[in-house]
Amino acid sequence: MKIRALIAVLALAGAAGGLAGCAVEPMAPPRADVFNDAAFKPPSVRIDVQDAMALTPAMQRFAETEMATEIRNKGLRDGLIDALYTKGRLQLDYDSETTRTAAEAFDAKRGNCMSLVLMTAAFARHLNLPVRFNSVYLEENWTRSNNIYFVAGHVNISLARPLATTAHTTVFGDPELLTIDFLPPDQVRGHRSRTIDETTILAMFLNNRAAEALTVGQVDDAYWWARAAIMTDSRWLAAYNTLAVLYRRKGLYGKAESTLRLVLEREPLNSQAMSNLVLVLSDTGRREEAQVYANQLAQIQPVPPYKFFDEGVAAMKAGEFATARQLFRKELARAAYVPEFHFWLGLANWGLGDVPGARGEIAKALENSATVKDRELYGAKLAWLNEMREQQRRR
Repeated sequence: MKIRALIAVLALAGAAGGLAGCAVEPMAPPRADVFNDAAFKPPSVRIDVQDAMALTPAMQRFAETEMATEIRNKGLRDGLIDALYTKGRLQLDYDSETTRTAAEAFDAKRGNCMSLVLMTAAFARHLNLPVRFNSVYLEENWTRSNNIYFVAGHVNISLARPLATTAHTTVFGDPELLTIDFLPPDQVRGHRSRTIDETTILAMFLNNRAAEALTVGQVDDAYWWARAAIMTDSRWLAAYNTLAVLYRRKGLYGKAESTLRLVLEREPLNSQAMSNLVLVLSDTGRREEAQVYANQLAQIQPVPPYKFFDEGVAAMKAGEFATARQLFRKELARAAYVPEFHFWLGLANWGLGDVPGARGEIAKALENSATVKDRELYGAKLAWLNEMREQQRRR
């Protein structure tokens, strides 16, 4: 969390990274005082957790035609996977920009790992196949949008029996368990995971929707998504953190503080809640108390995400391209998957006259892009640089 910039932090599930905040004790209902419905307008969209894995008529037709053909040829489990993820059938693509329901992922033929897990589970449930949801522990993946920091998590799904790897998925397991993952094998193989139940995966989905609504300024809708996440699984502490961020946006500092302290009672070293508590205490003029938590946070997280990147951008604006290049390389050394970092390193190389280096980094930005928008942006930049290289070669 970037304490020095006083920026709110949220948690997402559904890109690459580590999940945090879900305890394993029996579920209890949330405390009655955690919500403040009167402070928010009614939602402008339908919010129903049952929509997450609902099968539409189009999905049922697919199950009865394309999927049925694969099942007859390969069996129930293998047929389901091949129908969804092999060429000539549905051909799903990975896209981390938004969290879709199972039906939305099916219609768009793309989704982040959360969306694709939900869709796989929806078809598996339709076929009476048991599923197991998994939270995978990977290196933290930080992103930033509209001055909000997000730490993303990763989930996958298990069915049964191993299957050869296809072009779109990684499949690994043992004779009794088939785990399907939507990231490259080198990113997930060998990493630890834990089983989570259906209520937790649904709470993660709802919390993602809350975070995405907040990103586009829909604070009231975000509240109802976060509220639904807590009502679905009161153990999923990331949703409480999201709720606190929303209270702060509304100027409800007392509610934000009490919600964050609820998280810290359960997880005293929860860096997201601690970071946001620093912001709330600073907002209310309690600087000394805020500093105590900031010092504790610095012990847990000595170098905030994006620190070297922001310093590199400042150096770029000052025309100090060599310094900027060094700073961007330091940021990439701990987060090589962020396309924005590669892009700016490419710009620094360009400023230093290193055209091949610029091309190489923007190519990496394109390679690491997880959204259609980013792929279009970096693809266009790379095409322009290729044209520049060709013009130089002709000269």
